[in-house]
Amino acid sequence: MSQPSSPRGGQWTFLTNHARVLIALARDSEARGRDVAGAIGITERAVQLIVADLEAAGYLTRTRVGRRNRYTIDPTVALRHPSEAGHPVGDLLATFLHREDTPADTDRAPAAP
Repeated sequence: MSQPSSPRGGQWTFLTNHARVLIALARDSEARGRDVAGAIGITERAVQLIVADLEAAGYLTRTRVGRRNRYTIDPTVALRHPSEAGHPVGDLLATFLHREDTPADTDRAPAAP
């Protein structure tokens, strides 16, 4: 696969750090901020601020369990940008998460050869 060429260097990505943190917490609801930060390449403080934003906006709830936090995501909350507001955040998460606990699609027709 060829690498995109850009005269400006092109160090941008399609997903924001908010989306990356939310996806990481959806994958592991008990992930530590330090682990999330390391996985997506931002500081632990940035993760804390993003979690506070997501919690204030209703995307997740933080529950203290012993010395750790457990995060519960509300997949029904709409995306924030007006052009995506008709879609719940669960649609975004479903795109990036592979659920091992999802039953196999047995009622789907076999793929054509």
